[in-house]
Amino acid sequence: MIDPNQRVADLVLEHSECAAVFQRYRIDFCCSGEMSVVDACEKRGIDLDELSAELTKAIEERSESQGPDLRDLTTPELIDYIVNKHHAYLREALPFLEPLAAKVSRVHGPNEQRLIKLYGIVMGLADALLPHLESEEKELFPLLTDADADADKITAELSTMHEEHLEVAELLEAMRETTEDFRLPMSACNSYRTLFTELQTLEGDILEHVHLETHVLKPRFEAA
Repeated sequence: MIDPNQRVADLVLEHSECAAVFQRYRIDFCCSGEMSVVDACEKRGIDLDELSAELTKAIEERSESQGPDLRDLTTPELIDYIVNKHHAYLREALPFLEPLAAKVSRVHGPNEQRLIKLYGIVMGLADALLPHLESEEKELFPLLTDADADADKITAELSTMHEEHLEVAELLEAMRETTEDFRLPMSACNSYRTLFTELQTLEGDILEHVHLETHVLKPRFEAA
């Protein structure tokens, strides 16, 4: 049974398969992960019983071959995981999505104004995320693995990371609103369909990425 008073971030930490369910319901388990399940339902106007049933089903149907609990990784191991999985993905996905969004906007934008706006959002994500990756790898992550690093400098860098995450969260919310939850018209061409599919994948990866940094990595240094 799902505890409706449990924080959504904690539920994802314990059951990673719940992340996809929260993503479908547009519940932010990253920057707003401190919310309880019941509060998230109230905020989004979601039926608590319906969401609880889907979360329970996801937990019951999860694969037997679950990977390691990322909370058990050392800090250097966790950072390597984030860089090799999430940073690498973004460096490949964003340069692919920008021209694709431009093409779809150019071809279909005159009849669907939302696609012109969507192109701007995709550019905004690239402008926000690519420098963010560089900053983390060159500034933040070396500090977190340096036993002699200044605590105040770590706090400042973590605060910057959090602010940048909030900016990305706003862009993801705008992307959901603009795409109407990735709703495709019947007439959508292959490029249009590919764009929406890849953007939904991008959203899921970013949410997992930010969740790890916010609720697994960052608390280690707040506690210290």
